[in-house]
Amino acid sequence: QLHTPTNILLVSLGVSDFFVGLLLMPFEIYKFTFCWILGDAMCVFLFLLIGTIICASIWNIVLISVDRYVAICYPLHYPTRISLTRVKYCVCLCWFCASSCSFFYAKDELIQSGRSKSCIGECKFIMSYIPGTFDLIFNFIFPVTTIIVLYLRVFVVAVSQARAMRSHITVASFHSATSGTKKSELKAARTLGVLVVVYLMCY
Repeated sequence: QLHTPTNILLVSLGVSDFFVGLLLMPFEIYKFTFCWILGDAMCVFLFLLIGTIICASIWNIVLISVDRYVAICYPLHYPTRISLTRVKYCVCLCWFCASSCSFFYAKDELIQSGRSKSCIGECKFIMSYIPGTFDLIFNFIFPVTTIIVLYLRVFVVAVSQARAMRSHITVASFHSATSGTKKSELKAARTLGVLVVVYLMCY
């Protein structure tokens, strides 16, 4: 019963955030606190891992935003547009693209390992202009713009529904189980909206 499209997306986001806390943060603390003794290969692997996790986390939030947008703005079409199989494919594509992007960002390091080190035992990366620009657009500007547009649309729908209910415009759906479902969907959207705001502040 828990195998719903929304839960699949939340699990994917949870996995990426779990690895951020389990792997990314300890390595980052170690990298900036102590001398790096794990070598160039491990340093490049760490960069690939960090890029994959962060990119996957960003695009998981985008997928969740799309899911909430369709659920609230097009509730009758939600079961057909957001199917379980389609969501699984999107999650797999998200992680595949994330790993591919991390390889694209690290290609200079893979070819010229150690070129950006200023001292022995340092794990440091300098991203060239083209990969850096692509990273800014693909992993920040485009996803953030998508998320903001979708949540603005959800906000407009929520406000219009609230006004309709306050002005006693009664429709059959407001007195059925759909009304309760709608409220839970809006609550979930508000929660995810807070998540997006916190993410933008931390970014």
